[in-house]
Order: sequence, then structure tokens, then C-alpha cells
Amino acid sequence: MRVLFIDTVHAYLQSHLMRMGHTCIDGSEWTRAEVLAHAHDFDGFVIRSRIKVDRELLDASTDLRFIARAGAGMENIDEEYAKLLGIRCLNAPEGNRDAVGEHAIGMLLTLFNRINLADREVRSGLWLREENRGVELLGRTVGIIGYGNTGRAFAKRLSNFGVLIYAYDKLKKNYSDEFVIETGLGSIFEEADVISLHVPLTEDTYHLVNDEFFQRLHNPIYLINTSRGPVVDTAALVRAIESGKVLGACLDVLEYEGSSFEHLLDDDTPEPLQYLLDSPKVILTPHIAGWTHESHIKLSQVLAEKIQMAFPGE
Repeated sequence: MRVLFIDTVHAYLQSHLMRMGHTCIDGSEWTRAEVLAHAHDFDGFVIRSRIKVDRELLDASTDLRFIARAGAGMENIDEEYAKLLGIRCLNAPEGNRDAVGEHAIGMLLTLFNRINLADREVRSGLWLREENRGVELLGRTVGIIGYGNTGRAFAKRLSNFGVLIYAYDKLKKNYSDEFVIETGLGSIFEEADVISLHVPLTEDTYHLVNDEFFQRLHNPIYLINTSRGPVVDTAALVRAIESGKVLGACLDVLEYEGSSFEHLLDDDTPEPLQYLLDSPKVILTPHIAGWTHESHIKLSQVLAEKIQMAFPGE
């Protein structure tokens, strides 16, 4: 097969495909117009987030057999239409789930122990101990919304902190395990002290966390989002922080991100985003939860295995 690498990924994937006898073409610097013009020449695409694989591109890809995304989310692919055309859509959530789980823990501990604030103060010559007294995870209740690869990886790491962990996943049943208790959203609203989001971005999850969501909370919470930015209505989050419904937030993703998660602050900063940037109650990272040296190669390894399994006779 001829495979077009629309984005850069770890070299392992290209090497593996070439060992299988496939031809790999580097299109990581091609424009969308160039991809469209040559799409009919390829049996497979390897992508991350640079170009949207929509109907226009799929219609132009007359011989396409698979799309492999080096990541978990598939929102930049028209999966439904691709499947109608008989095109296999592959992703690699197994490749970065451990990184996401660890990152979520790191952000939460940083927030609870004011590590980011204290670090800046010490570097500025301030030695403030009482002002930086932290809080502990021990004994708290954590609600995980979305219990797939990253949700379970987060729960696994969290399980040693002496917390009660509930998980809700509308697409699954009977998934209680040694880490979580399966429950409905109602129990999470009633009991959670921390809520962590691990859902894909779909029509159902767009602004899942909104004013109504916050109004249903029985306790003030800490919010973690390592999934996709638009899952959280930022303006509603700001109102919840101001009202005390949310005590703090750990956000690796923001709804203002572009499709490539870059150039976020090039234009005028929206008022809700500026609030988050200024708030000491918010930890922000630039969509790097799944972005480790280890996950870089694991994503390619997972895709290589899935492509080989999908096309064993090629």
C-alpha cells in the first residue's frame, strides 16, 4: 500500500510499514490543497490534527483503505462517512493513556499543594508557609466521567491515594473493577469532591460541563479536563469559580484551541480565557497530557500493530 503521512509521528511507524513492504510518503508539509490533489494516489493516511479529514477529502481519496490517527480523539475525521465508504478508522488511545493518567495526577497535586504558586514566590524571594498550606487527597471522593483508556489509567494511579472513586460512562455497563465503582451521574453530583473528564468530543459531550452541570453539584469541587476543550463551557466554569461551586480547575485543554492546538493567544484573548489565565485557582498546560517521550513512540507502535492486524495479508 501507499501511505501518506500528513502529520509527523515517531519514525517507528514508517519503519514498520516499510518493513511490511508498504511505501511511505512524507506529506507533513503539504498544504490541504496538495493533499486533496494527490489523495487518490494513497491507500492509507497517517494523521494527527493538522488537516481535517472531511467529506471533501474523503471523496477525493478514491482508493483509501485506512486512516490512522496518532492519538485518541477522532473528532477531526468524519468517521461515519469514512465507514460508509469502507475506510477503516484507527486510533491509538492505548499509546498515551498512561501519560494522560500521570499528567492528571500531577496537575491535581500541584493545585492541592499550591506548588506552582509557591515555586514562583520562592523564586521571587518570598517564603510564605501558612499562605501555602495545602489540602490532601486522602478521604476524598473522585468522580470520573468517561471510563475508557485514559479514565481507567487515571483511576489506577489514583487508587493508591486512599480515595473513593466513582466512574460514569454512558456507553458502557458492568465496568466496576478494582479501581472504581460504576455509578450514574447523580451519585457523582451528590458526592464528588473532584471530577475528572475523560470523554471524546462529540455532539453529546460539547459543553457537557455547563451552568446546569455546576448547579447540580452538592459539594464544591475541583475540576480536571484532559479530554477536549469544548467539553467545558469556559464562561460557565468562570461563573462556577466565582460562585464557589468550583474551588479550582486543572485544564490541559481549552475550548479556544484551534484544530492544531497552536496560536491560541495570537488574537484578542476572550474574557473567560483571560480570567483563567489570571486565576491562582487554575492550573493550565498546553494540551500536553498525552505528550511524553514514551507516548511518542508508543502511539506509533500501537498504530503499527493495528494496521498490521487490519491488513494481515498485505
